[in-house]
Parts: sequence; C-alpha cells; structure tokens
Amino acid sequence: QVQLVESGGGLVQAGGSLRLSCAASGRTFSSYAMGWFRQAPGKEREFVAAISWSGGSTYYADSVKGRFTISRDNANNTVYLQMNSLKPEDTAVYYCAAPQGTVVHTITRQDEYDYWGQGTQVTVSS
Repeated sequence: QVQLVESGGGLVQAGGSLRLSCAASGRTFSSYAMGWFRQAPGKEREFVAAISWSGGSTYYADSVKGRFTISRDNANNTVYLQMNSLKPEDTAVYYCAAPQGTVVHTITRQDEYDYWGQGTQVTVSS
C-alpha cells in the first residue's frame, strides 16, 4: 500500500519561504514521477509542480515558476517543494501525489495520480 505523508506547512509572512516534504512508502519510490498540488478555500485543486522519476525533468505551474522548486531524494524516498517569495495567494492545502504506473502521459493532470497524501496547510499572511 502506497502511503504519502506531507510535512513542513505553516504560517509565514509574504516574501518568506517554506519547504514541504513528502515521505513515500509502500513501493519502489525511484521508479515513479511525483507531483504537488494545492487547493485554496473555495477553489478547485490545482497543479503546482511535478518531477520525473529520475529528477531530470521538472514541471511548474506558471503561477509558481521561478519561486518554487521541486526536488527528490530517491535514497530517502522523499520529494520536496521549496517555496520562496511566498504570496498570500499561495495560501492553500498542499498535497503530494503519485501515479499508479511508471508511465505518465500528462504529468500536470490530476487524473494521472492515484495516491494522495493528507495535505499540509500553508498560510501566507500579507
């Protein structure tokens, strides 16, 4: 059973930074792409960032490009989301996600992901 556990959320002032972590277990972590999504109050969940199985390819939503960095440590089964220059509009619950298979056709699409963490709250004050 695949399990994903996020941590690292919290309250930060605008312009600040946070690093989210997602610890994965239950299968060979290094074989699968990973993604981060977020859901703000009253809004639909949206794509934030994704990373290929090797870490060689990364993908970002336009709204976070240049401010957020996704990375992974396959030796420790963990994916990270470094968030810099945070804005109040980044306030949301952030979710880590993993696909069922090793082939992902559109890595930015939520329906490509089968396993989800419980989420971690990020609140950015102005």
